[in-house]
Amino acid sequence: MSIPFRFKQFTINQDQTAMKVGTDGVLLGAWVPIENIQSVLDIGSGTGLIALMLAQRSDAEQIDALEIEDQAYEQAVENFENSDWSDRLFCYHASLQEFVDEIDDKYDLIVSNPPFYTDTFESPNNQRSLARFEGALPFEELIESSAKLLTENGYIALIIPFKEEGKVLKIAIKNQLYLHKITRVKGTENSEIKRSLMLFSFQENTPLIDELVIEISRHQYTDEYKELVKDFYLKL
Repeated sequence: MSIPFRFKQFTINQDQTAMKVGTDGVLLGAWVPIENIQSVLDIGSGTGLIALMLAQRSDAEQIDALEIEDQAYEQAVENFENSDWSDRLFCYHASLQEFVDEIDDKYDLIVSNPPFYTDTFESPNNQRSLARFEGALPFEELIESSAKLLTENGYIALIIPFKEEGKVLKIAIKNQLYLHKITRVKGTENSEIKRSLMLFSFQENTPLIDELVIEISRHQYTDEYKELVKDFYLKL
């Protein structure tokens, strides 16, 4: 049985899901801008981690999550109900295509920590495969659908492997979405860039580009990383 992951203001139960709390989700939830945001959609919410982080950080009145996998959906609902923000959180149990076809709402902020292992190998664990393999939710479908659900002045925020940056940028441009900000993430100063945090909008602009290094050495974190996640981790 998986041990619940306790943050400063909420707890993530994760015993029913294949994918547990990870650094990627925490990075996205802490990094994404929240100014003037009243409605949020978390696509592929898993345990509901990012939606809960945004409920803690923002005054958004509507924070919706979308999860297709049965047990992850049930776990997200449980975590939402156990939080202090249950009145603002709601999880839909549907595919992204079903959601786009049926929903009339548009969102000021759409976030996603999408599946990204694009190799031909897939995990024998179907839950894990759904959560981590891009075939379960191709970048094309994610970005095209998100563009349909976004308000005119809204933002889409993603965390992806650095090697997928060019592909995602091309798909975004095809959908009239422009890069607003990008933060490239490295484990240590001397390691390769591992992840890209990307923020898109319909407004053309000169993107802000920066870098985040997580560790100085093993379990010795940089000041920048500690500042980013200080409101969430208990022991940081």
